[in-house]
Amino acid sequence: MNRDEYLKKFRHLSFEGFREFAKDESLSRYEKIGFPNLYREGKEDAIFRDILRKLPNLTTKRNQCVLDIGPGCSDLIFMEIELCRKSGHTLLLVDSQEMLDYLPDEPFIKKIPAYYPDECEWLFEEYASRIDVILTYSVLHVVFGEGNIFSFLDKSLLLLAEGGEMLIGDIPNVSKRKRFFVSNQGIRFHQDFTGTTEIPNVVFNTLEMGNLDDAIFMSIIMRARHFG
Repeated sequence: MNRDEYLKKFRHLSFEGFREFAKDESLSRYEKIGFPNLYREGKEDAIFRDILRKLPNLTTKRNQCVLDIGPGCSDLIFMEIELCRKSGHTLLLVDSQEMLDYLPDEPFIKKIPAYYPDECEWLFEEYASRIDVILTYSVLHVVFGEGNIFSFLDKSLLLLAEGGEMLIGDIPNVSKRKRFFVSNQGIRFHQDFTGTTEIPNVVFNTLEMGNLDDAIFMSIIMRARHFG
């Protein structure tokens, strides 16, 4: 498999696609969550530090109720589990059963094998306004591709307790990508990555079906603000 074929393997993923990745023992823990090794290996410590900066409830408070939507099975979730253990947090994990099977069974962890939010009605009844921290990392583009992004957002916000925090992280933004690849830095990055002297082909003002862009993110922000 050449590089282009390898990278193509991790595009346009779905919940069922991740379930199949989880069952594939030939894949690394990074590939199981939809990333080539070079994108995540050796980088997840830095990612976790960034998450902690953006979710202070995780580190400044104890005995919080934490929900991770799509935790996967890479190093990142094990760092989160250890932090929750030390801080006395309750940790709810929603993912496929195949992915959750890689994670430890602990008294403070509740595994929820389900497609979020469609198969989690009991979660919204039992935990409405009770969740102190919601983390969903490298997930929103999958929701956008196969589900209802606003149902996902609306229901998640209804779970948040007073003073609760939600981080929707690692979102591919085609608008930002285009701006980057017309910059000098972006051109150099592209050439270093591909080992060529080619200039990235960037086209503005065109509809790109299935891709998240600035308009989607602005609407998410406004939707959340209308919730107060």
